[in-house]
Formats: sequence, C-alpha cells, structure tokens
Amino acid sequence: MTSTPNPKFRLQGIMLASFVFIADQAVKYAMIGPLALQSRKQIHIMPQFDLTWAENYGVSMGFLEAQSETQRWMLVGLTAAIALIVAVWMWREKLKGDVLALSLILGGALGNIVDRVRYGYVVDYADLHFGAFRPFYIFNLADACITIGVLILLARAFLIREKKDDSAADVQQPASEAEIAE
Repeated sequence: MTSTPNPKFRLQGIMLASFVFIADQAVKYAMIGPLALQSRKQIHIMPQFDLTWAENYGVSMGFLEAQSETQRWMLVGLTAAIALIVAVWMWREKLKGDVLALSLILGGALGNIVDRVRYGYVVDYADLHFGAFRPFYIFNLADACITIGVLILLARAFLIREKKDDSAADVQQPASEAEIAE
C-alpha cells in the first residue's frame, strides 16, 4: 500500500521555506543597510561571536569558487538545479519530519541563490569563534538552515532505518497450514 504526500505537510514545508528565505534576506538587508557591515568589516557582539563581513564566491566552505561571470552564472544554475531537486523531493515526501528538513534546505538555498544573482557572491556575516579557533567559516542564516536540514535528514535516515529493521525482526509472520503440518 502506497501512501500519498499529505497536503498539510506540503503547506507547512512551503511556509517554513518561505519563512527561512524571508528571514535570511531580512538579516542580510540589515547587515548591508542599517548596520553597514560591508564598510565596518566587523561588529563585536560577544566574546565568542562577531558580525564579520565576508563575500563567499563559492559554495559551502568556499568550494567551487566562481572566478568569472560565466562561472558565477554556472554556479547559479547548479545551485538552482539542486534547489529544484530539493523542492520536488519535498513535494513528494510523505514524512512530516523530512518535509520540514527539506524546507529548511530549500529556504536557505533560495536565499543564497538570490544573493549570488543580486551581488555576485553570498553575503556571510556570522563569525563564531573561541579565541583564535574558528570551528566554522563565516556563515549566514541560510547556511545554518541548510546545515540543520541536512543533519535532520541524516539523523532521520539512520534512526528510521534502524527502527524499521528492529520492527521487522520483532514481527513474526503467521505460519501457514503446510508449515504447521511439517
């Protein structure tokens, strides 16, 4: 028996992706506009956290850095294709937890795509550090949502698979009359 995706989960996913996208763009607007982080370069917030201006011309951790306009638009196309795959996956997904994780990824991806189209780079600003040790590159809200969404999907994949394996072992099929006669 195959189940169909729940329209309520789809709506929740679209709403969460939209919220992530809007929140990401609003924070980036605040960094560029009112806070003028681009010209200030850094604003100290707490001993372990600063707002630090960074222009990311690549994808995660600077991989696939676009060094020309052609590469920039190829990167836009690649990330848009990935976002489309995530959107289709989210639309077809039946499990609420997976829909919400995918919506975090989709909203974050769209936020970063808009930056790359608008500025030619992704605006990064969140600088978490412990003294000189930086466990992450400078990132943004979209990056954080993408990472959290991927971690949720991975955790659910491992936990749900183990649950199915355990429940399958516990359920015994009733013996047929032929097996009982033997």
